This record gives sequence, structure tokens and C-alpha cells, in this order.
Amino acid sequence: MNGRFRLRPAREDAAHSRLRLTAVVGLLLVTAVWGATFLVVKDATEGMPVFDFLTWRFALAALVMAAIRPSVLRRIDRGTLARGAGAGFLLGMSYILQTLGLQHTSAAVSGFLTGLFVVITPLLAWALFRQHLSLTAWAAALTATAGLALITLSGVSFGSGEALTLMCALFFALHLLALGRWSPGRDAYALTVVQLTTASLMCLIGAAPHGVRPPQSGSTWMAVLVTAVLASAFAYMVQTWAQKHVTATQAAVVLTMEPVFAGLFAVVVGGERLTVSTLVGGALVVAAMFLIEVPGSPSEKSAEAESEGSEGAEASEGSEGSEGSERSGEPSPQSKPALWAKETS
Repeated sequence: MNGRFRLRPAREDAAHSRLRLTAVVGLLLVTAVWGATFLVVKDATEGMPVFDFLTWRFALAALVMAAIRPSVLRRIDRGTLARGAGAGFLLGMSYILQTLGLQHTSAAVSGFLTGLFVVITPLLAWALFRQHLSLTAWAAALTATAGLALITLSGVSFGSGEALTLMCALFFALHLLALGRWSPGRDAYALTVVQLTTASLMCLIGAAPHGVRPPQSGSTWMAVLVTAVLASAFAYMVQTWAQKHVTATQAAVVLTMEPVFAGLFAVVVGGERLTVSTLVGGALVVAAMFLIEVPGSPSEKSAEAESEGSEGAEASEGSEGSEGSERSGEPSPQSKPALWAKETS
């Protein structure tokens, strides 16, 4: 060996594999929660202004997390605040654009266009970070997109609603990339609190012209609480932690399971019928997940390299809060998301 490579003990490899598998399972659980709450959100926003609903949702999520672990406030240093606010801005923009787009397009078209973040994510990383996507990851992203199209798309006319939703997908992709770069070496809990607080403040600005009104019924309050605790606080904490151990492209492909779960719950709870295209689309999304997660794939190797690099950075940089810190305001080269097999330069 020439010194540039080293053999890792079998136990270390097994530990990385377990962490990565746990992260994938966590992201799957998150998509199940989001899919299950789709009908809840739809019903709640019919009787409550959308910006009001989102303000209460994100604000209560941040308050619940702070109440459960008050010490988190002491762990929000300048680096966590800056990165959390940046990721929270991208998250807030995603929801705001998606909500505005839904006023001018159907939920089906909105779901498909939002799901395009699985393809936009590697394109942005190539443009911003000059990194190539492996053929395996490209195939997985395109397969997942085809599956999303079969599940949700039924006739498209491109107008203002579609344009806003496409921008929403862009911001979702940027949010994934931001977490991939900023979550390693940071306290996932503290970073999530800052993200949710930032998103709440953004939605508060949108609600300011007419004033923020509380939910007017028990069912609406229940919808706010469920989405705040499960679909926001729990979900984004899991996502923030999981993206320490998987690449942003892997996370994007796993998150495409959301419309699959949404369709499943729509059938079980809403009484909708499964179509052949829905079944085929779901099968393609599952196939994409298998493709991106197959043992020995380039994306798996790059994920291990990313995890190793970020752990090494944490060890050399000391501790900051409970998760360690970075030495400077910019992520180290090791902590960049290793989504692609090699760099262009």
C-alpha cells in the first residue's frame, strides 16, 4: 500500500454499516410520518390560513424540543446558530413556495414537481461543488423520478403554480445539501431547534399582514400538535442526525418514499383506490432505494468516506456541545457531502 489508503478493522466497518442502516431506517420512518400526516394537513388548512398553520406548527415544534431538553439553548453557539439559520431559511422557503404553488396547481402535480429534488440535488452539487455523480446514483435518481411521475402525475400545464413548486424543489435540494455539509460535527438537536425557529419566524412574516390567529377547533389544534411534534420536531431531528451518516443523494432517494406512504395511507384511511400506475411507480421508487443502497456501490463507499472524514475532523477539532465542533466557519473538505465518486479538479 502507498500510505494513502489504510485498512480499517472489521468492527469499525461493521459500526459504520450499522450507523448507515440506522440512518436509512430513520429517514424511512420520517417519510412514513410525512405521508401519514398529508391528509391531516390538507383538512386543517381548509379551515385555517396556511401561513398561520405553518407558524404554529414550526413554533410549537421548536418550543417542544426546547422544553424536553432545556440545556439545548446553551449548546447553540455561533456556528450552530449560523448553520441552523441558513438551513432553516432553506426549509422555510421550501414550505412557503410549496404552499403558494398549491394555490395555483393540483396536489398531484405539486407532489411530482416537489419530488424532482431527487434529481436537482446531484445537479446542484455538481454545479456548486464540481463533483461528479456516480452512474449508480444517477440511475437511482432517475428511476425514483420515473416512479414519482407514475404515482402522482396526471396531465401538466406549466404556469405560476408549477413554477413556484419547481422553485420549492430547488430549495428542498439546497436544504439537503446544506445539512450534508453542516450537520457533521454539530449537535443535531440544537441544529434542529434553530432550523424550526427560523422557519417559524419566516412564516410569521408571511402571516403578519392579517395577524396570526390560533386554531379555531379541537381538530385543527390536534393537526397542529401532530405535525409540530411528529412531522416537524421528530422528523427534522432524525433527518439532521441521519445526514451525518448518509450522503445527500442517498437521503434524497430515500425521501422519495413520502408519496408512496402518502398513497398507502390514502388507500387505508381515505378509501382511495390503487391504480396500476401507482403500483408500478411505487415499485420503481423501491427499486431506486435498492439501487442506491446496494452493498459495494460507489455511493456506499463515498458515504463511508464521508463518515470517516467527519469523524476524523471531530476528533482533531475537539468538542463543542455534545457533538463536537469545526475549527472554522467553513466545513472542512472531509465534511463535504461525498455524493459523487470523484471531483473534476
